[in-house]
Amino acid sequence: MPDSCADKKEEDEQKRALNIITVVSKFADENLTLVRNISTGLAVAGVLIIARSIRLVTKFGSPSEIPARFIERNISIRGRVRSVTERGLEVEHIPIYVPLVSPLLTKRQSVASMDVRLAGVELTPQGWDWLSEWLRPPQMVWLRLISRQDQSLHCLVSVSRGSLFNTCVNEEVLRLGLGRTAPLQGLDPHSRLYLKLHRRLLKSELKAERKGEGLWKEESLRERLTQALSDNMVVKALKRVLKWMSRVKDR
Repeated sequence: MPDSCADKKEEDEQKRALNIITVVSKFADENLTLVRNISTGLAVAGVLIIARSIRLVTKFGSPSEIPARFIERNISIRGRVRSVTERGLEVEHIPIYVPLVSPLLTKRQSVASMDVRLAGVELTPQGWDWLSEWLRPPQMVWLRLISRQDQSLHCLVSVSRGSLFNTCVNEEVLRLGLGRTAPLQGLDPHSRLYLKLHRRLLKSELKAERKGEGLWKEESLRERLTQALSDNMVVKALKRVLKWMSRVKDR
């Protein structure tokens, strides 16, 4: 008798559990659209909370809006070139696109540009001309954040030149002899990152020097002789005498 009572009680509990499952399943079937909408809403809300917490889809309108941890970890962000100025680049930040989430935030985002400098590079006048031709708006670029100085970002700027390869503009300028290496602003000169980046840039500059590219281009023998003669004091004096004799003769 005790065993039969226990079995009957267990069967009743199983029936109640099955009834609950049946009711839930029936409700889900009859309200499938509602259930899907609730699930989608919860998923979007979850992604939105996570994205906002890590600033994944936030559009930065100025260097001061970028979190300090982004600079410290040298995070790369995407941007669109707006113009090349006498100081550097004006770049509009383009945040990562997340379906369903990004459209909700687009209306609140401004179209401001950030002042971007080529970290560790001092351009020649020819270098600025080359940069203006190579990075024409609306060229997409990647900015590896190195430091933030006042209202400027010092970055390694990369451009996609194919599906597999990116070209670092900082290195390319030095490789062509269109600039010189300069101190990396905002970094400790004794830090590991400073030494690593500076060594990398110096290597590109050395290639240009070895090949005689740009500012490292050697003058030909004829050009050097012509320059030496024009600078010679005796030749200058002789030219003045000839001009004087020519004027006397004309009189």
